[in-house]
Amino acid sequence: MKPGSLAENITQVREKIEAAARRSGRDGTDIVLVAVTKGVPLEGIEEAHALGLSLFGENRIQEAATKVSALPPPIQWHMIGHLQTNKVPDAVRMFQMLQSVDSIRLAEKIDEECAKLDRTMPVLLEVNIAGEVQKYGFKPEEVYAAVDAAGGLPRLKIMGLMGMAPNNPEQSPRREAFKKLKNIFSVLRSLKRNNVEMKYLSMGMSGDFEIAIEEGSNMVRIGTALFR
Repeated sequence: MKPGSLAENITQVREKIEAAARRSGRDGTDIVLVAVTKGVPLEGIEEAHALGLSLFGENRIQEAATKVSALPPPIQWHMIGHLQTNKVPDAVRMFQMLQSVDSIRLAEKIDEECAKLDRTMPVLLEVNIAGEVQKYGFKPEEVYAAVDAAGGLPRLKIMGLMGMAPNNPEQSPRREAFKKLKNIFSVLRSLKRNNVEMKYLSMGMSGDFEIAIEEGSNMVRIGTALFR
């Protein structure tokens, strides 16, 4: 990261978020920016916080542990990477939201650990909209049953969906994947279920957040475009 460039990067990203939001008939303030801090040192996160960012995302429990303990609330932390069940006890203590709940087994483990702490955990269900075997998440056709099952767990609050576009340099397949997840999100939002509030559609990263917003995302996870 070049000295003095972070403020410029934040400004540029916010301007692009605002423009994409306008193209989708919304305001930039409707879009939640999660600053992804994988590989970013503490001083970089502190600088970002001083420049107005307050919500950060981490991919790995081990790397997050030091950062979360050093930078407690009002800074907020989201787990955005694959979460193994044996790491759940740490995750429910460290994070304010778990965005990558990709199995009912994992959801049940989160519920179990949250009961021990007498807390409720906001979560997003991860959907494999890319259809790639190397990506985690529920298959699109499994999501409705997954919401029913996870929504029945008293210590979870299902707050939305998360997904990643296919690993394809072309815009068209990414846009189609985002459309697919937005459609699922819209259907789920129209249904009333206990412990379910379809508030966040988390899709879009540094390389595709603008088209994700155009297709309905209201939460983007951006690392490289900020901390390059």
